[in-house]
Amino acid sequence: MTLTYARLQHFRSYSDGSFEFDPGVNIIVGPNASGKTSLLEAVIVGLQGSSFKARDAELLQHGADWARVDLGFEGSLRVCKWQYQQDKLTKTFDIDNNPYKRLSHQKTEPVVLFEPNHLLLLHGSPELRRSFLDDLISQLKPDFASIRRHYKRVLTQRNALLKQHHQPSTDQLFVWSLRLSELGGRIVAERVNILEQFNEVMSELYSTIAGNETSVTLQYNSLLPTSNYETKLLHKLEQNIARDHMVGFTTFGPHREDIEILLNNQPASQTASRGEVRTLLLALKMLEAQFIEEARGKKPILLFDDVFSELDGKRRQALVGFLKPYQSIITTTDADVVVGHFSERANILAL
Repeated sequence: MTLTYARLQHFRSYSDGSFEFDPGVNIIVGPNASGKTSLLEAVIVGLQGSSFKARDAELLQHGADWARVDLGFEGSLRVCKWQYQQDKLTKTFDIDNNPYKRLSHQKTEPVVLFEPNHLLLLHGSPELRRSFLDDLISQLKPDFASIRRHYKRVLTQRNALLKQHHQPSTDQLFVWSLRLSELGGRIVAERVNILEQFNEVMSELYSTIAGNETSVTLQYNSLLPTSNYETKLLHKLEQNIARDHMVGFTTFGPHREDIEILLNNQPASQTASRGEVRTLLLALKMLEAQFIEEARGKKPILLFDDVFSELDGKRRQALVGFLKPYQSIITTTDADVVVGHFSERANILAL
């Protein structure tokens, strides 16, 4: 599907803004705080059902009691609406006049986002790396988002018991530990599987972008063996009830694990240069788009939020070549940094 236009009403800083898009490269130019990121956020909400950076209540323009995002496609219209009713915010979707309370996997549209926080992926917290992987799997696997939500709910319930003044009984915790280990086993299996897919092609792609042969490995770091993970996690949870009660939270499980990237068998977080970090991220985003396209049978829309300037000439050229088959929306504060790299016409929208 090709996005043709977007209309934002009472969304973030927009009272009523409309934008038209071309099938190829679209460049959004404007100073900081002019609404560039909000426009990308609106596109993602319409395509995926939720924001990548905020809760629903934060998306409404200050003082507004409703908001609306319309996304037009060739022969199709997607609408997301927010409305306060008796101090409660409701969100609804409308796809070609069919209403939905939530977008199922089948009703979402594929998208790849590259934004400044991704530059912290290697050196930031493990949660960033877990979220990157889980967000990707959610676009690839129809049931993974539901598994992920259920895991978080069960974890919250188990942690609530652990925070009680008196240590909960083994029987009380067992139900939650059993369910947590079942869901945790499915999450880890999917994470390991997607990392194996990355490792099949990552070294070759990275070497092509960098211009020198480099070995790249994505490694899943867990205190438990990933084979038969469900059984091992249940055993560990039962074994550590006293410790978990003492600290007040669950100390083992997928929510405590990490992904490490190795360059020539050395931890990239410790040894990678600034250029190597950006090459890694660019390669990850390229493969993310490829995996999504293969799994969904359609090309994702690519959204690049003010990261073009973070790449040097070689990496910009690699990105330009990668963008050609896709519809893309690129935001920038400096049009000259971006426009000159596209020999074919780019659609420029000034904010």
